Amino acid sequence: MHPQLPSHLAQGSATDRRLNSLLRHIDPSIASSSLSSMDSQISASPTSGFHGDSVFAHVVQAPEDSILGVTVAYNKDPSPIKLNLGVGAYRTEEGKPVVLNVVRRAEQLLVNDRSRVKEYLPIVGLADFNKLSAKLIFGADSPAIQENRVTTVQCLSGTGSLRVGAEFLGRHYHERTIYIPQPTWGNHPKIFNLGGLSVKYYRYYDPATWGLHFQGLLEDLGSAPSGAIVLLHACAHNPTGVDPTLEQWGQIRQLMRSKGLLPFFDSAYQANAQSVRMFVADGGECLVAQSYAKNMGLYGERVGALSIVCKNANVASRVESQLKLVIRPMFSNPPIHGASIVATILKDRNMYDEWTVELKAMADRIISMRHKLFEALCARGTPGDWSHIIKQIGMFTFTGLNSEQVAFMTKEYHIYMTSDGRISMAGLSSKTVPHLADAIHAAVTRVG
Repeated sequence: MHPQLPSHLAQGSATDRRLNSLLRHIDPSIASSSLSSMDSQISASPTSGFHGDSVFAHVVQAPEDSILGVTVAYNKDPSPIKLNLGVGAYRTEEGKPVVLNVVRRAEQLLVNDRSRVKEYLPIVGLADFNKLSAKLIFGADSPAIQENRVTTVQCLSGTGSLRVGAEFLGRHYHERTIYIPQPTWGNHPKIFNLGGLSVKYYRYYDPATWGLHFQGLLEDLGSAPSGAIVLLHACAHNPTGVDPTLEQWGQIRQLMRSKGLLPFFDSAYQANAQSVRMFVADGGECLVAQSYAKNMGLYGERVGALSIVCKNANVASRVESQLKLVIRPMFSNPPIHGASIVATILKDRNMYDEWTVELKAMADRIISMRHKLFEALCARGTPGDWSHIIKQIGMFTFTGLNSEQVAFMTKEYHIYMTSDGRISMAGLSSKTVPHLADAIHAAVTRVG
């Protein structure tokens, strides 16, 4: 008997006899004593975990993610008045997650279709989904699509689309530097660094005006090396909610094209594709990462797409072949369910129209929360100009609160947000606006 092993693994047990038989079947040259030899090797292995410290004892506790960690802290708080404004996920007026009616309808159609199977998708994903995603972002009449200059691959939401694009650029693009806005979504620098790119920043937000630092943006991109990659938020910049005007987008495009800078759009909303289409219309090349998390509420389905607009169809075909080599060892092929939901909605005119109506209702509620919060702060006489709350767009408001004020609001009012003062307007309701306004007023007047 081996005292360090359970009795059912002892030599001579029925388990051993079966394993010996199997080994002899695989290779008759294996002696019956081989299992005993294997037993002794298993017992002596320094990684067996039976003796001493774990081989992972040196691993240190990692910090929580700066955004998702907010929810972790929120969940641990027993306070009945706690409020989570950290993660960008839409909530109803009652503070509940929502599944769009059109999504429920699409899912029911898919469930009722008995011909559907759960086979692997191709490496590039669901063909209908890719085709419809490209049409959604570029326009059905886009010359780039008509000329087959666009390659689109299904990825794991926006994050996965950015990562696949970063890996592709790290392997096949001559310039390994990407310029990202300051500030930007906290995951951006991590994604691009791990994708093999060197990250630098360009000025974007001006705290003094609560708006776009347009001159700084032009200066920084103007001094970037020729060929550098530039990350652009297609609309509703995260975390500031500050976007260039169409005229400013035109100037950005002219500058980037004149210097041969490569645009990489992150389109987390897709509510406004004008900026993307402006760059595609000039015949130049670009990358676009799309997500269906926020605009269809498919957060947990992880549905996204990466499109690369090329100079001609031949190049696009070769680019797609290399994207497959990026995807295959990363996640092999994407999941089928979420992409099928999106394709079902986008290819049916009635369902598409229903989606846009529900999308507008979500946007209108967020806009309403902006106005209610602004009015509440004005009513309290909170020091400062808070008009940026109603000028910014998208799911987030960049309040301008500093980390000390944020910490104060969490401790005293049980309000959770990222330390940079970004709040998710979609997490607010008419009932919770007064509580948030009280907290902001106290933070500004008492913490400074």
